[in-house]
Amino acid sequence: MSADSFFSDSGLRRGRLGTLHLVFFTVAASAPLTVLGGGVTTMFAVSGNVGAALGYVLLAAVLAVFATGYAAMSRHVANAGAFYAYIANGLGRAGGVAGSAVALAAYNAIQIGLYGLIGAILQEFLAAKAGLDLAWWIWALLAWAVVGLLGVLRIDLNATVLAVLLGLECVVVLIFDAVAFTHPAGGAVSYDGIDPSKLFTTGIGAVLAFTIACFTGFESGAIYSEEVKDPRRTVARATYVAVAFTGLFYAASAWALTVLTGPQNAAQESAEAGPGVIFGALDQYTGAAVADIANVLFITSVLAALLSFHNGVARYLFALGREGVLPRFLGATSRRSGAPLAGSLVQSALAVVVFLVFALANRNPIIDLFTWFSGAAAVGVVLLMTLTSAAVFGFFRGRPGPETVWQRVLAPVLGTILLSAVLVVLLINFDALLDPETPAYLRWVLPAIPVLAGAVGLVWGFVLKSVRPQTYARIGRVAEDGLHEPGLHPSPEAARDQRVHAGQR
Repeated sequence: MSADSFFSDSGLRRGRLGTLHLVFFTVAASAPLTVLGGGVTTMFAVSGNVGAALGYVLLAAVLAVFATGYAAMSRHVANAGAFYAYIANGLGRAGGVAGSAVALAAYNAIQIGLYGLIGAILQEFLAAKAGLDLAWWIWALLAWAVVGLLGVLRIDLNATVLAVLLGLECVVVLIFDAVAFTHPAGGAVSYDGIDPSKLFTTGIGAVLAFTIACFTGFESGAIYSEEVKDPRRTVARATYVAVAFTGLFYAASAWALTVLTGPQNAAQESAEAGPGVIFGALDQYTGAAVADIANVLFITSVLAALLSFHNGVARYLFALGREGVLPRFLGATSRRSGAPLAGSLVQSALAVVVFLVFALANRNPIIDLFTWFSGAAAVGVVLLMTLTSAAVFGFFRGRPGPETVWQRVLAPVLGTILLSAVLVVLLINFDALLDPETPAYLRWVLPAIPVLAGAVGLVWGFVLKSVRPQTYARIGRVAEDGLHEPGLHPSPEAARDQRVHAGQR
């Protein structure tokens, strides 16, 4: 059987996703139960900040400002490269290539790091419940196989899997919240966890660092813009829903933890028990069966995040291969499912090599693989959003259209300033994301990874401009099929390229 029977260059399949599908991908990328069991408990343990719950609301507000311009631009640009295409159309094509390099570094990092997390928690859970005491990397390989298989199937099937997993884990989080508020420490609900005066004290830098990591995956909606039913409205709707839901849901759950333990005890109990604060409470107040189900869903929440980031990376590779920025074979899609088959296979190959190297080096799957890579990813994502916000302003400058001054100027400028401030805080407090025994040089090396990737991408962009001008002219264009979607308007560069290619034909 020839490779042609599997590969196609016909592009991604349109019209398979709606608003709720995109919300599932975006929220699943941050894995709510993983955030509660791992992110929230670690945030309290490291920062000691009683009012940390409001950090989610604060960052959600910043992202809402950013989303205003981002959503407005989504009506004009539909490209599986998402932020890459936005930056290319707003800050120049070489800048777009730089942005794509940052995105690939960040999303590959968090996706690969999650294999360390899921391997470790599967190892511990199955050793305790089934007596299967196998190495973490064996369980990581099992998860890798599942993600790789789903990654080449129909995208709406992926969305269905994520919807089921996301719904179940949200139910567990809500059960924990109910337990916490009905069994408050001291017999009364404390409001210290949502007192702004408690947030803006010592440890706020660490709080922002951890909350940023929990919003990784924010771009997911735009990545699927070529596969949605209504390109003009779906991405914008999904983005607003995801930001509001994520910010409020995580804030409420973080507050619930302080209510359960007592604000003054949240840091100490989180440091001592970690996820056990959550699952121990479920075991105590709802029974062992519910706690076991919650543990299983904790595992599947990480699996859902793995699948979401895998799909995102595969579509970035597809977009870059289709436009000739990376080898063109990456632009191949599956004939059966329409999925970005080549990009999916490449991402799977990269992931398995990296996490097996960590296994051979006998590195800790959580302290080393997961923590190191997720920290680097957080820096990359914030840098990417900062560049995109600036690109929105550049895109709309001097461009007539129905967008308001708030959408085209004020929100993008304000978003750029706020995100830059968040990036600075994250860099200053980066060591808060690392284990105290982590080698000191990694404090600088890890956040430098996405920055260096961007620099390499920028150089490659200028090389393309010099040696392959036709390829350079196509960078960040609106997908050719998308140019014919009613109401979807290409950028001036894309429209010009379309006229040139039509003339050549």
